[in-house]
Amino acid sequence: MSNASANVENGQVAIKKKSQVADVWRRLCRNKTAVLGLVIVCLLVLTAIFSPIVFDYDTQVTKADYGNTLQAPSAAHPFGTDEMGRDILIRVMYGTSISLSIGVVTVIVALAIGLVLGSAAGYFGGKVDMVIMRIMDVFLAIPGTLLAICIVASLGNSIPNLVIAQAVSAIPTFSRVVRGAVMTVRDAEYIEAARAVGAKDATIIFRDVLPNSLAPIIVQTTLQVASVILSIAGLSFIGLGIPAPTPEWGAMLSAARAYIRDYSYMCLFPGLAIMVTILSLNLLGDGLRDALDPRLR
Repeated sequence: MSNASANVENGQVAIKKKSQVADVWRRLCRNKTAVLGLVIVCLLVLTAIFSPIVFDYDTQVTKADYGNTLQAPSAAHPFGTDEMGRDILIRVMYGTSISLSIGVVTVIVALAIGLVLGSAAGYFGGKVDMVIMRIMDVFLAIPGTLLAICIVASLGNSIPNLVIAQAVSAIPTFSRVVRGAVMTVRDAEYIEAARAVGAKDATIIFRDVLPNSLAPIIVQTTLQVASVILSIAGLSFIGLGIPAPTPEWGAMLSAARAYIRDYSYMCLFPGLAIMVTILSLNLLGDGLRDALDPRLR
């Protein structure tokens, strides 16, 4: 009988979780701007996946073609060509893969560390909370861009160093978000019940606390990817980002500055790529916040 009761209870929990996911999806789909953001993000992800497959990096993305330099947009080159004769459309599409990859990897690293620090601070409280949060406050007191510039200037402008710089800047934000989410559920009855049966703190945190604190974490993750992409573009624009000839959007904008008066299209398309990406991620993040907010249910 006990096994049968447990199976019934597990089935009810599974059904409840499915209904919650379906409810969030319905709320998200009712938000037209969020759906627009989701569609654009999906298109960007597909572009990021297939661009390295379709275009050869050495011959189509970075190789100079001095017979076609500074060509205006045309049927052969819809976005025109740059000062080295390279097709801007191909470089912008390939840059999607670079920007999204760095953004996602950076956020995964920052989120992993932020989850550990924020969970410990929120769950244990007291001195643990005070020590972790004061350390995070020190990092938050330094502007993120300035901190990233210092790290990149010290380590060099490579993709791994950019990931490190952006992750260090994002860890305090994730730590605070996770801490706040954990503190809202740490005193719930099911957490007390888990403690009463002798469950270890680590088990309680990762099995019971974090799964019920995902809403703000998911939203922050989406918004943070946009923030990282914008920050990397800014660093590349001032020469501290991804080195040439890698087709990163900020680096493309920086190279196009010298030609902006007569060949404005060189700035237009990389700039639009940055704008559309940031806007779509922010629209999706705002939509997820509304869909996951318990007060709106």
